[in-house]
Amino acid sequence: MQPIQVLREASRLVYENVKNLAGTKAAGKDHGTGAGGDISRKIDIVAEKTVLDYLKKIKFDCVVLGEECGRVELSKKPEGFVIMDAIDGSANAVRGLPFFCCSLAFATEDRLSSITAGVVTDLSSGDMYWATKGKGAYCNKKKIQVHKERPVYKIVGVNVSGAKPQLVKRIQPLFENSNHTRHLGANALELAFFARGLIDVYVDLREKIRVTDMAAGYLIAKEAGGIILDQKMKPLDSNLAYETRLSFIAAANNEILREISKQLKL
Repeated sequence: MQPIQVLREASRLVYENVKNLAGTKAAGKDHGTGAGGDISRKIDIVAEKTVLDYLKKIKFDCVVLGEECGRVELSKKPEGFVIMDAIDGSANAVRGLPFFCCSLAFATEDRLSSITAGVVTDLSSGDMYWATKGKGAYCNKKKIQVHKERPVYKIVGVNVSGAKPQLVKRIQPLFENSNHTRHLGANALELAFFARGLIDVYVDLREKIRVTDMAAGYLIAKEAGGIILDQKMKPLDSNLAYETRLSFIAAANNEILREISKQLKL
C-alpha cells in the first residue's frame, strides 16, 4: 500500500472510533502526561491506539512519532516516519466543540520538507483533507486550492493561545486592520480550511507549534497552492524532533503576504 492509502484508512478508522466519544465525560479522563508534554485524555489514547494497531496489523515499515506515545519503532528497516497527532484540538474534542481532527503525515527523512503524504480528517464531519507531494490537495474526492481571488470578507486566522504580552503587542496591527480574525483551536484543521480557501492567511508566531501539530496540514496547504514561511520569511522547514517548536505564516498569495508582513514589520 502507498503511504497515502495507509494514512487515509488509519484516519477513517479513528473517525469511526471517536465520533461517539467526543463531548462525553469519558473522553476527558486523565491518562497522564504524553510525550508532547500535554495531559493525555482518553479520546487521545483511543485515537492513537487505533492508528498504531492498524499500522501493526498491516506491518507498515515505519517509525511513528506520536503526540502522546512518543517514538515507536514498528520496523528495523523503516521506510520513513509517520507523524501523528491522532487528536488535534483535544480541548474541543473533550468539551464537544465540533472542531477537532486527526492529523497524519508520512515523511521519508527527518525533515518537515520530506513529507510526501498528509491526511487531516475533520472528526466532527468526517471530511477528509489529503495530499500527496506533487499531486495536489483534496477534500474527499474534490480537488481544492487556496483562495486566489480578492475575498468578499478577508478571514485572518491568528493563534494567540498562551501568547506572551510582547507578542500580543507585536501582532496587534493584525487585529486593528481586520474585522474578521479567527482562532478555532486545531491548527491542522485550520490549515486544511486555509487550503480549501476558507481562510486567507493563518499566522502563528508563538514558537509553540510542534511538528506533530502541523505536519499533514503543511503539505496539504502547500499542495493547494499556499505559501508557508517561517518567522524570518523563509520557506518553513525543520527537523521532526519533539523539542522543535515552530512559528509560521501561511498566505494564499503574495499580495496578502506582503500586507501581513508589512503590518508585522517582518
